[in-house]
Amino acid sequence: MRIITKDRNIILEDVKDFNVSQTLECGQCFHFDKIAEDEYGVVNGRNLLHIKQDKDCITCFDIDESTFVKKWVRYFDLERDYGSIKEHLIIADNRLKEAINVNYGVRILNQEFIETLMSFIISQNKQIPHIKKIVSDISEKYGEYLGNIGDKKFYSFPDKRTLEHISEDDYRECKTGFRAAYLKSAADRITSDEKFTDEILSKMSYGDAKNELIKIKGVGEKVANCVLLFSLGFRNAFPVDVWIKRIMESMYFHKETPNNEIMSFAKDKFGEYGGYAQQYLFYYARENGLGK
Repeated sequence: MRIITKDRNIILEDVKDFNVSQTLECGQCFHFDKIAEDEYGVVNGRNLLHIKQDKDCITCFDIDESTFVKKWVRYFDLERDYGSIKEHLIIADNRLKEAINVNYGVRILNQEFIETLMSFIISQNKQIPHIKKIVSDISEKYGEYLGNIGDKKFYSFPDKRTLEHISEDDYRECKTGFRAAYLKSAADRITSDEKFTDEILSKMSYGDAKNELIKIKGVGEKVANCVLLFSLGFRNAFPVDVWIKRIMESMYFHKETPNNEIMSFAKDKFGEYGGYAQQYLFYYARENGLGK
């Protein structure tokens, strides 16, 4: 990857295995807005990025190289060799080849812990547009204004200090429904337990970190694995939702199969690359309607 500064923008050239739209639209994050075709506003913590892709050329507007490298290279996982990951997965199972080739540009994001946990609690039994709307509403009401892209205003998700003052009723007013109690439970754990941080959780074993997450009311295997995969760096995590359940049953089991059996199979089949396999399969299943 080459980074070129032009006017007040930077241009990324020769970026392999990265498609902005596929990465943002694959269900792993919810704090972004589509500005135009292949053009987005993305929030990462207290940082806002205006990004546009034109084939293999990616433009990031109104940002300098040092800020992009510091705030966004890790977020988009741009230093990781996805070519070798794909090769490993195809060797492990050639049936993944089509899903990988179709969704060649998906990268697993490294997202901020608090927002990822709260967002995936919100995600339960919700479609992506609804999740995005709730995340946006909570951010606008309780977060920090980050700037505009065109007419669209962007706000950060509320931080730890702000979460202390958001009540269950406040969450309910943002159309979270039964999830309001779960969000309040998570916020209480975040604000009261000094050991419940991304720094500490990410250094635990996969099993220990997952057990800490599922202590929170309303956090089960699926939400915990999403947080482990998309925020805490556990690339072996394999979240199972309706899309993954259907495609795994179709490809491997040919019958109704419990989620725990699917996760156990994925652990044996994909090992440390489970999270990557999950993302290729998830996006492929959703785009082809296999989870309906």
